[in-house]
Amino acid sequence: MSQGPSETPRLVLRHFTLDDGEFVLRLLNEPSFHEYIGDKGVRTLEGAHGYLTNGPIASYAEHGHGLNLVVLRETGAPIGMCGLIKRVTLESPDIGYAFVPEHWGAGYALEAAETVLASAWSDFGYTRVLAITNEHNDPSQRLLRKLGFVAEAPRVLQDGAPPV
Repeated sequence: MSQGPSETPRLVLRHFTLDDGEFVLRLLNEPSFHEYIGDKGVRTLEGAHGYLTNGPIASYAEHGHGLNLVVLRETGAPIGMCGLIKRVTLESPDIGYAFVPEHWGAGYALEAAETVLASAWSDFGYTRVLAITNEHNDPSQRLLRKLGFVAEAPRVLQDGAPPV
């Protein structure tokens, strides 16, 4: 989101800061994150700061958007991340999201993703947004269908990686 936080009735999406390192360390080491997204090799708070600096924070500077922290509006508790990612291997930005398991099934990912997509069209003028998911990530695929995404044939994004 280019101009400060975005809010929904239940959520606030805002840019990450280094102060969010402890939450990122936890999220990136959830077994579900490793299974469906991948092991980013972040095992320390310093590693989380590096991930934030070289990932989302660098993306904000270069593209005006990136992964955002998602917090519960009522309590301010962090529950996940959601945002637009511009990869060199894809022709259009893609939407990315991950939430801690105790907040799955409450519609938060859908709510956050709808907000991110609305921003993609209105704030950034994108006409196409992609989505990438592991072939076995059925919950994510269901969410993407709800958002209007259509499945394409699996493809390999980088040498040695499994198809997505």
